[in-house]
Amino acid sequence: MQQKVFRENQLDNLKSLIKNIDSEKIFLVRANKSYHTSGAELFINQLVNNSALTSFYDFDPNPQLEDLKKGISIFQKGNFDLILCIGGGSVLDMAKLISVFAHQNNNFEDLVIGKAKLENTKTPIVAIPTTAGTGAEATHFAVLYINKKKYSIGHSAILPDIVYISADFSLSANAYLTACTGLDAFCQAVESLWSVNTNAESEIFALEAIEMIWHNLQKAVQENDKASKSIMQEASFLAGKAINITKTTAPHALSYAFTSYYNIPHGHAVALSLPFFLEYNYGLTNIDCTDKSDPQKVKQRIDKLLNILNININDSQNVLVKFFESLGVNINISEIIENFDPNIIIDNVNFERLSNNPRLVSKEDISNFLGH
Repeated sequence: MQQKVFRENQLDNLKSLIKNIDSEKIFLVRANKSYHTSGAELFINQLVNNSALTSFYDFDPNPQLEDLKKGISIFQKGNFDLILCIGGGSVLDMAKLISVFAHQNNNFEDLVIGKAKLENTKTPIVAIPTTAGTGAEATHFAVLYINKKKYSIGHSAILPDIVYISADFSLSANAYLTACTGLDAFCQAVESLWSVNTNAESEIFALEAIEMIWHNLQKAVQENDKASKSIMQEASFLAGKAINITKTTAPHALSYAFTSYYNIPHGHAVALSLPFFLEYNYGLTNIDCTDKSDPQKVKQRIDKLLNILNININDSQNVLVKFFESLGVNINISEIIENFDPNIIIDNVNFERLSNNPRLVSKEDISNFLGH
């Protein structure tokens, strides 16, 4: 499927597309409070000419299987031709899952955990991200949690059909949310660059995203600058396109338990281990390299990252920590989590994501990172 992407100067084209659809046949998946405060509500009303929509917004920020079932129940009571979704990554993921799962005959949990295969059928979806970071509008997978365990469901049908990109919705986001979502995109791009699944196309997306984020995230966070936030919106989309090819690696593999058990927002959770794994992955050898190419080629890709950041590998951890601190993000685990139990992280590593890392990672390596 060829995804169509509209930007602010192409809004009339998007309106023309929506205009031909009866608003009573449009299902809206949205956030709750931020839908009103971000300007999303006004935008959607104008997009569908102030007509009534059937909305779904009552679900967890980390979408649960029960949330998906609830959304599908509401969806299946109508005869919808289109799904509109506007919000952050969780909103977009929920809409993506509803668009496909609503047409499946197999048990939902079996589909989530991979015991059954998804059929290639869906309701078309328009995805409008309101945060710059998750890249959910650009990926063919979506996240769902079952009993605090995170699952990533991947299928070509999950990719949104149409995307609208605008920084207008992110202007109301506070500094910490802007930082967390921006760091999610930054980590995605970095991880894509060193992933074992990297190819020439994903590398272009990743490097461009890294450069855009490195030079614009601070201003977006500290000054709420629209120009910088517009660049961050594009960078997020590029990072999403990069991981859509490569998937994420070790920092994401560790992050989900930090979010599930300690309520650390996703972008912050991923950033916790990125400096460690940057230096760790640069030290790979022929013995522990899992990449199909030789270790030197992995290092060459990481060198391109270091060149953009204008640092060497020996300074990388300190530079990244200071960069994160300038965004108001503390990655010292002992300072941000009381009664931290390293075993919770060690026992809940996402091995699917870990398998994409270019260097083998053992429990001992994870323990070393956690100071255990």
